[in-house]
Amino acid sequence: MNRLSLNQITTERWSLAEAVRGCAEAGLPAIGLWRDKVAETGTAEAARLVREAGLVVSSLCRGGFLTATGPDERRAALADNLRAIEEAAELGTDTLVLVVGGLPEGSRDLAGARARAADLIGELAPHAGDFGVRLAIEPLHPMFCADRAVISTLGQALDLAAPFPAGQVGVVVDSYHLWWDPDLARQLARAGREQRIAAYQVCDWTTPLPADALLGRGHVGDGHIDFAALTRQVTAAGYTGWVEVEIFNEQVWRTPGAQTLRTLMDRHSTYVEPYLAPSGGSA
Repeated sequence: MNRLSLNQITTERWSLAEAVRGCAEAGLPAIGLWRDKVAETGTAEAARLVREAGLVVSSLCRGGFLTATGPDERRAALADNLRAIEEAAELGTDTLVLVVGGLPEGSRDLAGARARAADLIGELAPHAGDFGVRLAIEPLHPMFCADRAVISTLGQALDLAAPFPAGQVGVVVDSYHLWWDPDLARQLARAGREQRIAAYQVCDWTTPLPADALLGRGHVGDGHIDFAALTRQVTAAGYTGWVEVEIFNEQVWRTPGAQTLRTLMDRHSTYVEPYLAPSGGSA
């Protein structure tokens, strides 16, 4: 389990302290934190809790939402992401996940939204580099293009990252969002050549989807994704970092956290771990 990390949203009803304690008791080495949970605790206290439990922070979720049109909204987005970079550094992680944002209310200008996201990433990247943090652009499934992320494919994310040093801007490979892409194998190989993979997040695509499609993710092995093939491709791309389990699902959230950890550890050992490179948890 030396590559496995709990993304905190998977045990959404646990506080940060409970999630840290749960990981330590289960023998997990890492945790991916969410900013809202960190804010409830305070960044310094969150860092202390993780450190004293002997855990590593695999990533911080999330920054982004960079597509606003108005100058006040743009300044607010820039300021929030600058804070997120500093929070990531204080927490001891080198990975800040970015969800770039959807279309502003009333807008149909998809190209403009993508251009604004690229512009703000250009402002944020040098600051991230100064703090030893990499901006990890996460492409989301196209059904979230309007409201959450105008970047939908790994190829688009890599194009967005390309103008910047790989140490400043990378990409997230999330099984739920990318498994369907017919160009995924080629883009993963490209990501490897460009040394852009900053995070590998896993959960399964289950059907039927719930009314809120955001919550349609299941434990690895419960759905339609070929994790052996995907993990082999991620490994072949040279990725040796953490594997974060990130599940948005009401039934999983209602399950006792310790039971959820036992399930995700079992599924990891069956569906993911055999196909990973034998290396420790750092990108």
